[in-house]
Amino acid sequence: MARVLIVGAGLTGSLCAALLRRELPQRLLRIVLWDKARGAGGRMATSRSTQDPKCTADLGAQYVTRMPEYAKKHQGFYEDLLTHGVLRPLTAPVEGMQMKEGAENFVTPEGISSIVKHYLKESAGADVFYNHHVTQICLRDEKWEVCVSTGSSDQFDMVILTMPVPQILQLQGDIVNIINKSQRQQLESVSYSSRYALGLFYEAGTQIDVPWAVRYISDNPCIRFISIDNKKRNIESPDVAPSVVVHTSVPFGTSHLESDKEKVQQLILDQLKDVVPSLPEPASIKCHRWRYSQVTKAFPGSPGQITLHTKPFLVCGGDGFIHSNFDGCIDSAMSIVQALKSSL
Repeated sequence: MARVLIVGAGLTGSLCAALLRRELPQRLLRIVLWDKARGAGGRMATSRSTQDPKCTADLGAQYVTRMPEYAKKHQGFYEDLLTHGVLRPLTAPVEGMQMKEGAENFVTPEGISSIVKHYLKESAGADVFYNHHVTQICLRDEKWEVCVSTGSSDQFDMVILTMPVPQILQLQGDIVNIINKSQRQQLESVSYSSRYALGLFYEAGTQIDVPWAVRYISDNPCIRFISIDNKKRNIESPDVAPSVVVHTSVPFGTSHLESDKEKVQQLILDQLKDVVPSLPEPASIKCHRWRYSQVTKAFPGSPGQITLHTKPFLVCGGDGFIHSNFDGCIDSAMSIVQALKSSL
């Protein structure tokens, strides 16, 4: 039985695991997922209030947009998520959104990370480990020895890398020499936007009196996006503690990328008071720095994946190799799985 390691339990990694389990007999492949975070989701992150675990906020992706050019191609993926109640159409009031004609938005009643958790559940039998920060990949007797930041390591027959491209380039070991000069130049050309996200968590019964669920801001130097998250998901009840998500503009995020998070948090809160003066004081706040928010320039040619080594198999993929949205990650996962099946 071949052991395959998927690095990154975000959308691409979890979908790779689900597709491999769906398309290959379990006796052929043992799937292992490692992620450096404490839980699944990647940039589809759902954070919980420290006071009330039922109060959640999507700090990364906010909803799924189905573009018309993908509606038929990825119909099965959307139908699966809709049938299982993971997705629902976005019907809450939105201000300032610019939508492409024919596009549709969907929300996740259980938070955006529920999509990733759905695919991890579909990859039944896969071994998922968190707090595993991969630092080094070396070639050992036709296997990959993969080391994590704690110093421990394990060996695999195949490795799939789905983390942001700059993190692939930071890996040490034999992978440094395996990536040729042309590939390195192409990988270095991939770029991402940066921004901050705030999650504001309230106590049950708190009233947030605004006429919208989601609002895009165009005239503030700091704030670009605000969501009343429970309202966005059409979950409004006195028993449900509300939460608010604030995303900064990319210029603000870039200029404060290396700043102290507490100071940045206060800057955002000061601007938020100007944008929504009626917003009550939250019970708790989480500030998250998205160093790699969305892909601004993908790998040349947008192939979905590139194979770095064939025997043993080493491939990298994710939205950095195509484009930054749900459909892009589906295409990348499908191309990764096809390349792995070909190597088998």
